[in-house]
Amino acid sequence: MQQTAPRELVIRDLEGQTATIALDRDRITLGRSSANELSYPDDIGLSRQHLAIVGRDGKWTVEDLGSKNGTLLNGVRVEKPMPFLPGDRVSAGHLTIEFAGSGGAHQNTVRFVDNKEQFSNSATTVVASLNGVLAPPSNDLHKTTVMLQGTPQMRALIDAGRELAGHRPLAELFPLIMDLSTNAVRAGRGVLMTLDGDQLNVRAAHGEGFQISSTVRDQVLKKKESLLIRDAQLDMALREHMSIVEQKVRSMIAVPLQTNDRVIGLIYVDSPDAIREFTIEDLNLLTVMANIAAIRIEHARLNEIEETERAMAKEMHQAALIQQQLLGTAPAVDGMDIGAKTVASRAVGGDYYDFIKYPDGRVAIMVGDVAGKGMPAALLMSSLQARVHVVFEEPDHLAQKMTRLNKGTCANCPDNRFITFFTCIANPKTGNVVYTNAGHNPPLVVRAKGGFETLGGAGGMILGILPMAQYQEAKVVLDPGDILVLFSDGVTEAVDPQDHDFGEERLANLVGLMRDRPAAEIVEAVHRAVHAFTQGAPAADDITVVIARRL
Repeated sequence: MQQTAPRELVIRDLEGQTATIALDRDRITLGRSSANELSYPDDIGLSRQHLAIVGRDGKWTVEDLGSKNGTLLNGVRVEKPMPFLPGDRVSAGHLTIEFAGSGGAHQNTVRFVDNKEQFSNSATTVVASLNGVLAPPSNDLHKTTVMLQGTPQMRALIDAGRELAGHRPLAELFPLIMDLSTNAVRAGRGVLMTLDGDQLNVRAAHGEGFQISSTVRDQVLKKKESLLIRDAQLDMALREHMSIVEQKVRSMIAVPLQTNDRVIGLIYVDSPDAIREFTIEDLNLLTVMANIAAIRIEHARLNEIEETERAMAKEMHQAALIQQQLLGTAPAVDGMDIGAKTVASRAVGGDYYDFIKYPDGRVAIMVGDVAGKGMPAALLMSSLQARVHVVFEEPDHLAQKMTRLNKGTCANCPDNRFITFFTCIANPKTGNVVYTNAGHNPPLVVRAKGGFETLGGAGGMILGILPMAQYQEAKVVLDPGDILVLFSDGVTEAVDPQDHDFGEERLANLVGLMRDRPAAEIVEAVHRAVHAFTQGAPAADDITVVIARRL
């Protein structure tokens, strides 16, 4: 069942103070007398028993209780009980009372209305800019400034600076800025919108059902101008709009949320009643406050981006540790010295190596490379590892097992991903190595007597493309001292500043020079050599090396 958001009254007094009162009873009276639920004894514009807000069957009305100065609902004098709806404004004495729902999204809050004419009545329209407001005062005595010490405008700026100085998340910052803006100029209602690309999104609002001229919007966003319209009913470009007339909007201000030369949104306030008309001082004040607010918004955005990046970096670091644990270390095998290491080009990678020891002394040695880099490739690599340990639980019939592995990979691999994979079953006692290759870089055999050869001539398609693909296997014999070199293309395709590949021959020669060294040392030497070859340039791909030397 859909729940109705609780309703609230937002009351602003002459000093700009705001109080939020829950509409949690059927009748709320307001006036100077302490007998009222809402008592304002210092507001001389109120009568002792001024008005009542009455709820019946989920509907609310506002009633004037015979007050001396009257009650206005959206600028219309209340002569009899009138419907009081969310977004409505009541003016009584020096109070503005807004009917607001709490916690709801700003749906259907703003609609822009087209008008082609420019604002043509200079008597009712004032245009300002941030640079103009912040410029040093001239000798023109008719110029106003918000920087006069001790003025309400200065106090409003000081309050805004104090409130915005703290570290608040954007979710709290937007409504705070809206409160400060409407309080500073004693607006009846207002809305704050930010630009996300070309889209204006409402971030906070006091009220709803705003009908804003597209000319106002464009002048603020594109020309970086602040706009005061003292009487929208008299402006020739606006008076033709029934939406403006229906809302009884007589005075409005729109200012850019501007950080230096960049506009990130706008603040719009208006006054649907005739109790108070905005002034040039209000325009200047709101222009400067919007600049302060825009800078604070940008700082908050950067802070949130930095926090997100730090959290992501921490998660990626943890993922890298998990991946390293999944890869594990090379096993100790009688008759064979094995070493392995992978270095991801990012925090995590798609290169994969693995080993399975069998009870009869044989060992499976495998290396793979998932297309792509980063987290997607790492996730596929983890999935591949799980399937490998199921499929290769027994060491025989290697080609059939590769066919089965490919079917499982095709069923779980996205269309834009694939995996190259090489696996072999080595018998350290006899030196026999049975292997099959699914599109991976053919390993090298560096002979103890000198030279090297490439293990080709067996295998089939890369994994994850064609479910019905078939694979073949082949055999090679390692003599004592011979070294099997498995690697990813991040090794042989690494390039120097002259765009030369590291290549298989360079790799084989390096391994041959170190044939008497432990496998782990050879692995480290290859990684260092690739790094030196690229002269420290960031790796373009993951780099994996596995060395298996028959003793």
